[in-house]
Amino acid sequence: MPDPGSPLGIFDSGVGGLTVFRRVAERLPGESIVYLGDTARVPYGTKSAETVVRYARACARLLIERDIKILVVACNTATAYALDVLRDELGIPVLGVIEPGARRAVAATRNGRIGVVGTVGTIASGAYQSVLTSLAPDMHVACKPCPLFVPLAEEGWVSGPVPRQIAETYLAGLLSEGIDTLLLGCTHYPLLREVIQEVAGPGVAIVDSAEATSEVVADILDGMGMCDAAHGLKQYHCLVTDSPAAFARVGQHFLGRDVGTVEWVDFQ
Repeated sequence: MPDPGSPLGIFDSGVGGLTVFRRVAERLPGESIVYLGDTARVPYGTKSAETVVRYARACARLLIERDIKILVVACNTATAYALDVLRDELGIPVLGVIEPGARRAVAATRNGRIGVVGTVGTIASGAYQSVLTSLAPDMHVACKPCPLFVPLAEEGWVSGPVPRQIAETYLAGLLSEGIDTLLLGCTHYPLLREVIQEVAGPGVAIVDSAEATSEVVADILDGMGMCDAAHGLKQYHCLVTDSPAAFARVGQHFLGRDVGTVEWVDFQ
């Protein structure tokens, strides 16, 4: 059983999960974190459920070897397909990003009409729709895949006329359905939060799954008595399965600072 001084583990198919890393680090500044980006196999959203489960298991095993005390599945696709499997197989708490975001959206809505934006794979999985309606059966949920938001975020094109026009095109249908809450169902999308808010208008609450997830991580650790009470020198480690240099270059947009040393790893 890991001790309170053990690190938190976070994995994603690429760099997007660094938005979760960032929020967790802000919420729990005394904790060490090991982040794994499976960049050799990104994106997960185009893979079959069976393949995603296989990749998620491999990511989890690698992080378990680092003696983590909690695992955060920061990939929406892996959360949708592999979360229950990992919870059954691992002896530590396992948390995904879908339910925390959904709960925050249900709490935020005033008129019971929630919009969800995400990748094609995440929206097609129906995961957000299922969780939202299980939490509030009478909720009206409108979903829209927004695939171009991902390359915009990775290129750092998060403001100006190009992302604004794309956001206007994507959000038009959702806004016409009268939503008052918009759930960002992809870890890339918080980088575009400002332009999304501008297009959606002040009457629409934007819910960031990464922020909501960080709060649940804190609650779980506190409830188990697993917070790092020593508040020693925290350590952050980033692991990738492909080019460390490419990850570091793009990752700084997501983390809001230099990602530091990035270690290459692999799994079979």
